[in-house]
Amino acid sequence: MKTIQSAASIILEPEMPATAAVIWLHGLGADGNDFVPVVPALRLPSTLAARFVFPHAPVRPITINGGMPMRGWYDIFNLARIDRQDETGIRASAALVQDLIEREVAAGLPRKRIVLAGFSQGGAIALHAGLRQAEGLAGILALSTYLPLHPQLIAELGAAGRATPILMCHGLYDNVLPLSLGSDSRDELRRLGCKVEWRDYPMQHEVCAEEIGEISTWLQARLA
Repeated sequence: MKTIQSAASIILEPEMPATAAVIWLHGLGADGNDFVPVVPALRLPSTLAARFVFPHAPVRPITINGGMPMRGWYDIFNLARIDRQDETGIRASAALVQDLIEREVAAGLPRKRIVLAGFSQGGAIALHAGLRQAEGLAGILALSTYLPLHPQLIAELGAAGRATPILMCHGLYDNVLPLSLGSDSRDELRRLGCKVEWRDYPMQHEVCAEEIGEISTWLQARLA
């Protein structure tokens, strides 16, 4: 794959013209480089011809980390899901993701050939943005994460969001975002009629080889 780097993102282009895209959002304090090494580990067939887009989140002060500036998709006041959330930051980052989706569509890809993926805070944005699409995407991959702004989703979720396949993965021993945050989000999404597959693994706030294998299988099914 050919690597294209810019101030905004890292893009891995397939050898043949792209017929699908995966937009993959990193977690708090990381950047777009974080999940680039996962792509070869997925061992996707070259015929899949997927473009991988790894955007960099803006640098912003993060309250939970003493106001230290770092790359983040939104501010975090504390890790209690029911507590105050940075709705302005969440919606601003969702708008950035929407721009990335529209760029892929403008390049000729159908929305049904685009997957939104993310880890931790990036996964929260993938869920938020993906579920609010007017037209369905190929899928949403939500790793070690939770559903942000869940009360608002009731009014903002449409038929396209409900129909979009979701794979949620979480570590049984996650010491950053407890398993209950992920499983409660899964249950809420299912109550709202969303199509959620769930996997959990004996790991902390990370990814593991078994998980990467299942992600590969899921992506191939979504983008076959």
